[in-house]
Amino acid sequence: MSDLELEAIRLSLEVATAAVLGSLPIAILVAWVLARKEFPGKSLLDGIVHLPLILPPVVVGYLLLVTLGRNGVIGAFLFDIFGITLAFTWKGAAVAAAVVAFPLVVRSIRLSLEAVDSGLEQAARTLGASPLRVFATVTLPLASPGILTGAILGFARSLGEFGATITFVSNIPGETRTLPIALYTLTQVPDGETGAVRLVVISIAVALAALILSEIIARRLKARLGS
Repeated sequence: MSDLELEAIRLSLEVATAAVLGSLPIAILVAWVLARKEFPGKSLLDGIVHLPLILPPVVVGYLLLVTLGRNGVIGAFLFDIFGITLAFTWKGAAVAAAVVAFPLVVRSIRLSLEAVDSGLEQAARTLGASPLRVFATVTLPLASPGILTGAILGFARSLGEFGATITFVSNIPGETRTLPIALYTLTQVPDGETGAVRLVVISIAVALAALILSEIIARRLKARLGS
C-alpha cells in the first residue's frame, strides 16, 4: 500500500479509538439516566441523543464547526482559556466521529441496562451498599456485554465517518485524512482506482471484524454472567 493509504489507516484507528474512549463515560451516564430515571423532558433528551442518526452528517459537521470552531461559542472559549483548537485537527475528527457514533453506543448500553434485574440492585442497597457502589459493582458488570458491544459498534461507526468529519475538519493530509476521506480523495485523482479498491476492501474487513468481535464478546460475557 502507498504512504497515503497507510497513513489514512493509522489516523482512522487513532481517531476511532479516541472517539470511543472519550465518549464512552458520557454514553454510560446518559444511557443510565434514560434507562432508570423518569423526569420532564426525558423524551426531548432521548430525541437529542438520537438526532445524529437521522440528521445528514454534513449538518452535524456544520453545527460542530459553528460551535466548536475557532470563532464558535464553545470553540472560542476553549482556545482563549486552554489554547485548544478542534476545527481542522485530528482531535476535531475524533469529536465528529464521537458525535455521529454516540447514539449507537447509548442505545446499546441502554438496552443492556434495562435488562439488568433491578432486584439485584435493591438487594445490594439493603446490605448497606451506597448507590455509587451498587452501580460500580452490580449494574456495570451485569451491563458489560452491552457496554462492550456499544463501544465496538461505536468504533466501527467512527472508522466510517465521512460527512461530519470533512465538513468540520476538512481534508488535510496527515492530520484529518481518515480512511473514508482518503478513499474519496483517491476517487478524484487519475489512476487512483487501485488504491480506492484496496481501501474499500480494508474498510469492509475492519467493519465486519468489529461486528463479529462484538457478537463474540457479548456471547461470552453473557455466558460468564449466567454461570
